[in-house]
Amino acid sequence: MSNKLKLGFVGLGIMGTPMACHLVAAGNEVFINTRSKIADELAKSAAISCSSPQEVAQNADIIFMMVPDTPDVEKVLFGDKGIASGLSKGKVVVDMSSISPIATKEFAKRVNALGCDYLDAPVSGGQLGAKNAALTIMVGGEESVFEKVKPYFELMGKNITLVGTNGAGQVTKVANQIIVALNIEAVAEALVFASKAGADPAKVRQALMGGFASSKILEVHGERMINRTFDPGFRIELHQKDLNLALSSARALGVSLPNTATAQELFNSCSAHGGNAWDHSAMVKALEKLANFEIGQKA
Repeated sequence: MSNKLKLGFVGLGIMGTPMACHLVAAGNEVFINTRSKIADELAKSAAISCSSPQEVAQNADIIFMMVPDTPDVEKVLFGDKGIASGLSKGKVVVDMSSISPIATKEFAKRVNALGCDYLDAPVSGGQLGAKNAALTIMVGGEESVFEKVKPYFELMGKNITLVGTNGAGQVTKVANQIIVALNIEAVAEALVFASKAGADPAKVRQALMGGFASSKILEVHGERMINRTFDPGFRIELHQKDLNLALSSARALGVSLPNTATAQELFNSCSAHGGNAWDHSAMVKALEKLANFEIGQKA
């Protein structure tokens, strides 16, 4: 065990908990910290609980983070008893949160100045992907650092790509969230239309799964829309955060994202109806309000 790198994991929510569990299950020594209660599966595991992110960083060689937003990452890194205060030369910080690409580059510089390496490695695949160790992981950073951490990424995901230097992982995740939101919107529109026209939405979905319109969103979220199962998953408020990153970055770049803006407005409508914590497939509810018709009801 002495020759193995020690790992740290900060942020143990619905994504971070199963990700950390995979690292522990593989026989790694894992130091953990979270602001909420540690889930039973981790509490009963061999993971070592720490009182602060600083303590995690003091004990671990590679420190993973999985927290909700840019300010959370900044606080965990540089706040009171944050990771940065526990770092020593040669350690690696890996941020697997989905945050601002611009802020990510700044955070990386600050960590590099301490003699440590930094990877931004946001993920896609949601809670199911995290539980099944099937996440897509998009990485920004130096290739040598990526190769060092890759064996641990492989315990949490399957499609692992070094996209470029620091910030490139976050740019890729923003692009991913644009595609996912627009696909949810397209599937929702199609199923509302088909159902209102009198067709069985489940059979419409089944038929479309065999054609060019087939997609993971149609497969997974189309079924959620039909069965009305909107427990997250991936919360609408988190997708709103990601689309805010897309739209603000696009403004800075002088790029127009008209359909992304529309998808965000539909999420905003869901939020106004108390849907912050609904799964993002529940965007369909905003379209149903506009149509005054719910998928599955009789036309």
